[in-house]
Amino acid sequence: MSFDTAAAQEFLAHAFAPWVQALNLTVDEIGQDEAILSMPITDDIARIGGIVCGQSLATMADTAMVIASAGHYGQPRPVATTNLDTQFLRPGSGTRVRCTARVRRAGKAMLFAQADMHAQPDDKLIASATATFFVPPQSS
Repeated sequence: MSFDTAAAQEFLAHAFAPWVQALNLTVDEIGQDEAILSMPITDDIARIGGIVCGQSLATMADTAMVIASAGHYGQPRPVATTNLDTQFLRPGSGTRVRCTARVRRAGKAMLFAQADMHAQPDDKLIASATATFFVPPQSS
């Protein structure tokens, strides 16, 4: 079985906490070093004026980068976030947020990733994040 969008969505449904699943993330695309996820903007994640809360954007970015790491490895693999830095560039509003996450470098023990989040339908960049993940050694 290849690690395609259906496998990535299944991984998301079973390996992430219920509060992450409550964001209703969808894996739209998965590639060797990239994952694209989307999230509906609902009253549950919006603040006054329909602006998406930062916590949901940071969670989306972290999750998308974990999914991108699975794409890199060709299968889900345990990774642990050691650093997550999120820059909120403008208020996010609209109907959905689209997050493109990319693996920038993967070493033996560390993986570096980056994610950009755009509000839809205007496609305006609303936040950007970088993360470092510890990759535990695989047991034989």
